[in-house]
Amino acid sequence: QVQLVESGGGLAQAGGSLRLSCAASGRTFSRYAMGWFRQAPGKEREFVAAIIWNGGNTYYADSVKGRFTISRDSAKNTVYLQMDSLKPEDTAVYYCAADRSPYGSRGHERQDSYNYWGQGTQVTVSS
Repeated sequence: QVQLVESGGGLAQAGGSLRLSCAASGRTFSRYAMGWFRQAPGKEREFVAAIIWNGGNTYYADSVKGRFTISRDSAKNTVYLQMDSLKPEDTAVYYCAADRSPYGSRGHERQDSYNYWGQGTQVTVSS
């Protein structure tokens, strides 16, 4: 069993930055692909970014490409989402998720690829 705990959310101004962290329990974290998703009020949860087990490949939604960076530190059992040039439309609850497959199983953007989810952290961007 893997438990995921997100942190680092909060309030930021447009153009500002935040860094989200996702701390994972469990010895097999280093072999899991990881992803970040978000859900804005009144909208469905959507893919944001993903990273394979060794950090060799990363994937981004078009809406965040060039502004967000996903990374991981397996020694700390933590995955990060650095968010720069924030926009009001980035306001959402952000969730991290773990896929037991090292390279991602069914597709990085598919929520059913992921086996474990965190509780989410709120990010609010003011204009």
